Amino acid sequence: MARYKAGLRTEAKILEATRELLGELGFEGTTLKAICDRAGIRAGSFYNLFGTKEEAIIRVVRESLVALDPDPEGEGNDTLNELIDAFVTFTDGDPTLPRIYLQIAVTGAMTDDVIRQRVLHHHAERVRRFGDAILRENPQLTRDQAESEAETLLATLHGLALRKAMEPDFPVAEHAHRSRLVIPS
Repeated sequence: MARYKAGLRTEAKILEATRELLGELGFEGTTLKAICDRAGIRAGSFYNLFGTKEEAIIRVVRESLVALDPDPEGEGNDTLNELIDAFVTFTDGDPTLPRIYLQIAVTGAMTDDVIRQRVLHHHAERVRRFGDAILRENPQLTRDQAESEAETLLATLHGLALRKAMEPDFPVAEHAHRSRLVIPS
């Protein structure tokens, strides 16, 4: 039992160090050595829990994305306003999380196939969720129209998150709901 608890503590140290380094130095600056140094562990302890640096980074990103999900059980009853509000909460909360997300989505996905596939999978799932919410609000739309609107809305929200990352006082909430589009039927 003590060994299990020690492993959990080490894992938590690794994830916290990874989160901090990503926020401070970005994807490229977050090295295995830097993670281990920050966590106060040796590389062997890291490799007991994670196969690669990228696995730890993906785990941090996955955990940070939980903030984007108003319906974590996936029951399919979230509204478009709830999804937008969750995104606003994500961007207006801990400033490290949106930076990590943007860095991984751009830098990581451009240079690492595993990360690219995970980011694309996550994006496709968000398009589906936003599209479902749009269809619940506008049942006259086709699936293609709803997903097109979802893609555009997500692109807008990502642009707002990027602006917030560069300009910390930018009022994301003021712009997020106004960015909703209306597709003529």
